[in-house]
Amino acid sequence: MKENIMKNRIIKLAIIVIILFHQIDAVNFSQDISPIIYNNCTECHRQGEIGAFLNLTNYSEVYNNRNWILAAIATPEDLRHGQPIMPPWQPDREYSSLVGERFLTDEEVQIFSDWIDDGAPQGDPSLEYPIPEFPEGSAIGNPDYVLTMEESTFIEGNYEDYYRCFVFESISDDDLYITAMEVRPGNNEAVHHTLIVAVPPNSADQLEMEDSQYGYDCYGDFRVPIMTDFLGGYAPGTKPNKWKHGLAQKIPAGWDLIVQMHYAPVLDDMEDLSQVNIFTTETNLVEREVESFTMINTSFALPPHQITEIHETVYVPDDLSIVSFFPHSHLLGQSWEVFAVTSINDTIPFIKIKNWDFDWQNFYYPDYMIYIPAGSTVHAKASYDNTSNNPNNPNSPPQYVFWGDDTTDEMFYLPISYVPYQEGDENLYLGSEEVIIGDINYDGSINIVDVVLIVNYVLNPDSLGDEQILVSDLNNDQSIDILDVVELINNILMLW
Repeated sequence: MKENIMKNRIIKLAIIVIILFHQIDAVNFSQDISPIIYNNCTECHRQGEIGAFLNLTNYSEVYNNRNWILAAIATPEDLRHGQPIMPPWQPDREYSSLVGERFLTDEEVQIFSDWIDDGAPQGDPSLEYPIPEFPEGSAIGNPDYVLTMEESTFIEGNYEDYYRCFVFESISDDDLYITAMEVRPGNNEAVHHTLIVAVPPNSADQLEMEDSQYGYDCYGDFRVPIMTDFLGGYAPGTKPNKWKHGLAQKIPAGWDLIVQMHYAPVLDDMEDLSQVNIFTTETNLVEREVESFTMINTSFALPPHQITEIHETVYVPDDLSIVSFFPHSHLLGQSWEVFAVTSINDTIPFIKIKNWDFDWQNFYYPDYMIYIPAGSTVHAKASYDNTSNNPNNPNSPPQYVFWGDDTTDEMFYLPISYVPYQEGDENLYLGSEEVIIGDINYDGSINIVDVVLIVNYVLNPDSLGDEQILVSDLNNDQSIDILDVVELINNILMLW
């Protein structure tokens, strides 16, 4: 009986809180919409960036494009194949928790929709959320090495994808232990993504000599026989992850770096002069070197007019801690799922991508190291749509497709990075430590959406993840209740 009375009181208090908060002001751009847009969209959708075709930097721009935005963030499921178009994030967030997830909550989407239904008012401009200061030079610190392309590369305005590899020769005579690689695009509007590897000295000399322009052509692959695992890369809207906890990757002494640049389709002729920031650590500070194994299949054949699944496994003889993975397919790729099964049949999920998109591939890091006990088996499944229903199919009509580097070829390629397991690894957080207490949806601010999320949790304790629960306990009393809701509202009001 007491439990029911308490539950009813919580529900009534929650309803009162929400009603009072909404009475403070109707949904408007300045107080409700600007933090959603500026924290989730503007980094890419501004002048000189990859999304410059649709600038979202002020009320007028958002108002004029409000229906396009709503279509991108809330397209009906039967049209968007189970995920919104924007923000771009391929992995299934219900399957596993990864560093840097990009998403809008259902509450944020609903607020945006309500704003449009209410006439999309601006509100008081003086209360508008400030546009974040987007970093120049480096987003993560002072690099130890800065590598700049020798000359600008020309990007033709023919609205076609363009791939180019650039070589940086022998950056150090000693072994280097890397904690991060950061690509700083010279042309954010054109650079779509990059990948970086190290290769033995002079490995790409012949490729460069055979190409009349700076660098060499390299769609899909680096075209060299020996290379390290991927050391880093870039995708719009993401920050490089910096190894912590004494982890580092090794570049052997004297080896060259190759940076593969994917330039997105552009309508105007452009140039790019990008740079790479390298962050290192002292050898004596390296507790564990990040290693990798690769799950790969080069012998497959994808029949035309069929969807084909490839399933590979790797046995794990020793205790490991998984720290990153990079599933890679080409244009026929449809889905990925990676998981481990222990010797007692427990399943450990890594990542699931229901709708693979070659243009949005990325490095992925689990929130916490994933402990894989000895005797486990890692499974990787990828499906390929070689039918005429696949709009990205490079062949019309569909043809047999095999492993290869070219546009019309395909790949099953999955490097997985790990370190030898140490007790407590599963408690080591791999993401950024910058957390705002009360920022339940991780959008960089506290606002009405966070209030709704905490109220939902009070009523439904399964609605938040572990990390969200930690930042919801505003009064540090080891519980989430209506007092935290009141505290959050007070904190928000103090910002006005």
